[in-house]
Amino acid sequence: MRIFFIGLFCFFSLIGLAQEGTETSTIKAIVKNAQSNLPMESVHVVNLNQVVGTITNEKGEFSITAAVNDTLFFSYLGFKSQKIRVTNDMFKFENTEIALTELAYALEEVIVRPYQLTGYLEIDVKNLPINNAYQYSISGLSVGYEGGNKNPSAVTKVLGAILNPADLLRNLFGKRPNQMRKLRQMKEDDRIRDLLASKFDRETLVELLQLEKMDIQDILNNCNYSQSFITTANDLQILDAISSCYEEFKVLNRKK
Repeated sequence: MRIFFIGLFCFFSLIGLAQEGTETSTIKAIVKNAQSNLPMESVHVVNLNQVVGTITNEKGEFSITAAVNDTLFFSYLGFKSQKIRVTNDMFKFENTEIALTELAYALEEVIVRPYQLTGYLEIDVKNLPINNAYQYSISGLSVGYEGGNKNPSAVTKVLGAILNPADLLRNLFGKRPNQMRKLRQMKEDDRIRDLLASKFDRETLVELLQLEKMDIQDILNNCNYSQSFITTANDLQILDAISSCYEEFKVLNRKK
């Protein structure tokens, strides 16, 4: 009987530890400049596991929902992005300090060449470069198109990807259902949307979706987005484009 109660006690202890590891709570911490030790305002903080975001205030302070072993992603223009694993100590002790390091940029020479205009509208219009891109998506709009003609095969590329088991879209979408489910969560969090709208480096998208930058470009290429859109769109527009492509992928895959 004694052995039975000891075993029962151990069982419930293990359950308690498991629940403790997954229970979410609020973390409060401070972000500082590693060089000056001064607090940093407006640093973006994203919980990659819970898919929620926030920013630091004028004192460098922030609070965010998290659980033990979640990963927090910190990013700020001109500073090296950093990932921090959440520990029990971060819940026990407030005002944990996180330091970000400045990046060293090597400036390159940029040559700006204006268009040579003649003053004759008919001639100048013909000499201006034409954007032959096709479909694209803009956050806040349900549908949009780039300059140029609409490509009639926009859907057939996605359809062909589903019918071909070896295709890139099937490999990326089909084998990463958990990451793809984060797309909707990312679009619903205003802090994350604001962050992505101000970024063009795909860094946060890579961390949230667990994809390589090349994978993101391949997805957009296979979903008929032009190279000009891929290189100039901000991260929020890229998120909307991937989300739209994924929703189309699910619909067509369901009809197979």
